[in-house]
Amino acid sequence: MSCKALLCSTSVYDSKRLPKLQTQRPPTLQIRKHVGRTNVEVTLLVAIVMVSQRPEDNNNKKYTALNLFPQFPRCQTGFREMKFKLPTKEMEKLEYDAAMTGGAYDFNRGTISLTRKLLSSPKKITLVRHGLSTWNEESRIQGSSNLSVLTEAGVKQAERCRNALANICFDQCFSSPISRAKSTAEVIWHGREEPLVFLDSLKEAHLFFLEGMKNHLEAVDARREYPKEYITWREDPAKFHVNGVYPLRRIWATACEAWREILHTPGEHFLVITHKSMLRALICTALGLSPERFRAIDINNGGITVFKFNTRGEAMLQSLNMTAHMYSNHIYLN
Repeated sequence: MSCKALLCSTSVYDSKRLPKLQTQRPPTLQIRKHVGRTNVEVTLLVAIVMVSQRPEDNNNKKYTALNLFPQFPRCQTGFREMKFKLPTKEMEKLEYDAAMTGGAYDFNRGTISLTRKLLSSPKKITLVRHGLSTWNEESRIQGSSNLSVLTEAGVKQAERCRNALANICFDQCFSSPISRAKSTAEVIWHGREEPLVFLDSLKEAHLFFLEGMKNHLEAVDARREYPKEYITWREDPAKFHVNGVYPLRRIWATACEAWREILHTPGEHFLVITHKSMLRALICTALGLSPERFRAIDINNGGITVFKFNTRGEAMLQSLNMTAHMYSNHIYLN
């Protein structure tokens, strides 16, 4: 019976029917989070969760269930004779990290694979939106235009991001080459040894004639010149198109390309600086969401989002649009 099946069941197991297993060392404190059913079942569930599938992890140290779990009473099922082993070092670290916050320690098949082939190691990706730009201040549609540049306030936001992420070791930093993102990346990455890597696949969506126009409901110029197209972009962006070109379909494709480029890079933790629409596309594609969900996610200037990827290339969203560092001296530790 698999671990997953055992965890989903509500019956009490007879340990005489389970194989005798060995352990490397006593389990650590995080095991206690599994407490919740009968004493016998809880103990068994803990043991099963901690079982390693690698025979080579065995050694000669053995611990009986009673020695490992003195808080559980003796039972009539012969459970006290059961022996088990802990997971590999990698699984142990994941289990430990998750236990500190109650997070998940595994997420196989939680989402679709973005790479469609195995990665060399699990990855962690920290995404950051560029700081406030001139066209942000003026409420203009920016798109792929390079005319919007980082403001003085935007530079300070980038500095706040740098300070907030200072204690995190990144293997590489990827950035859009468009000015406002490039300038943000240069501020955040200042003092790091590895050179910045600029990816065209991280560029913002190209929005044709809407770029530079006011981006709010009272935008007179856009409504007057392109009423149908502007309303479509505002109210149903997935259907916005110009001469048969759908910007969101295109950016969804480039987001997938960016994920592949980043995830196949040697290393385990990467920093990515890019734009709002591209961030929406990166987040949605990682979670298997379509362009119709484009406006379901919002990212502030300087907002930080974190993903974890397993070796299958499947994503788990760990945090979304964190902005505590924008209003305080908050520092992220990991």
